[in-house]
Amino acid sequence: MTQEVQQWSDELAAALGLDPEVIDVDEILGMTGVVAHAVVRPAAPMSAFLVGLAAGLQGGDRAAIERAVAVTKDLAQARPDGLGR
Repeated sequence: MTQEVQQWSDELAAALGLDPEVIDVDEILGMTGVVAHAVVRPAAPMSAFLVGLAAGLQGGDRAAIERAVAVTKDLAQARPDGLGR
């Protein structure tokens, strides 16, 4: 991860009233990478949005984020080879 991405994440989190300490940028980037390769690239930002929405509705703590990321990665990795490519 680049320093610019971390800085942007911290800046955006503050603007949205979120605790930057809850956000693991590498975890989110890793999840979007899995989705982009297992599904299609445009599915990555949609997945990030849905993970954030789900985590927020489930309490918004690090555990909620980790659960949503794990479900997303598992679902993407379980897709049949080549589907969506």
